[in-house]
Amino acid sequence: MAERGARARRLPRAGTLIRFAAFAVLVLFLAMPESFAPVFAPLTTNGAPAIYDRAPLIDLTLAHLGTVAVASLAATVVAVGLAVGVTRPAGADFLPLSRSIVNIGQTFPPVAVLALAVPLFGFGERPTLFALFLYGLLPIFENTLTGLTRLPPAVLDAADGMGMTARQRLLKVELPLALPVILEGVKISTVIGLSTATIGSTVAAKGLGEVIIAGLLSGNMAFVVQGGLVVATLAVLLYDSLGALERRVARRTGRRTG
Repeated sequence: MAERGARARRLPRAGTLIRFAAFAVLVLFLAMPESFAPVFAPLTTNGAPAIYDRAPLIDLTLAHLGTVAVASLAATVVAVGLAVGVTRPAGADFLPLSRSIVNIGQTFPPVAVLALAVPLFGFGERPTLFALFLYGLLPIFENTLTGLTRLPPAVLDAADGMGMTARQRLLKVELPLALPVILEGVKISTVIGLSTATIGSTVAAKGLGEVIIAGLLSGNMAFVVQGGLVVATLAVLLYDSLGALERRVARRTGRRTG
């Protein structure tokens, strides 16, 4: 039993070290990409460059993360607001309509949403933001709905017994207790958005998709691999970071997300 416990403690430590190493390599690559040229050189042909050089990789990464952050924040505000509204007695009848709204992004592929958004917003970052916003609504809405509708009745009764108003109960009891489940939805939505944002480069949005598309158009697999690796590493690190936050909040509230 003691040996099993020691092994269980070593596993999280090893995972932390691996994540830290991945983060360190990613930062080093973005800061000094040319130093990694020998790694990607075997993937090139006819003397093509091994490292994408049409724009600084760190600038493209920051732009990519910025787009995802803005879209995820907007999706969180709208989805949580809708879920809160339909869990109130006055808004219960609007649940089917709200579900239809948040399902729009999942009904159409992101590329189709981008194509429809370009005539409205033009080329650039705005159609990408719109597509990511629609695509990110559903996980956050459904998780918020789950978190708010599965609260312990005894806790809600206690809040009512203390004389709390509906607003006070929502802000001081319901949302704090539902927060771990809400964060789980935000985590899923954000990671999906991070990966989906690569297609934004098809409508001239600045981001890591630019590296991948340039590689596909020129037949340079080095560009494709390095762009894909950066996006994948960011997705894993972001998922782990938001997961750690979710677990910390869950421990504080005493509620489990899964």
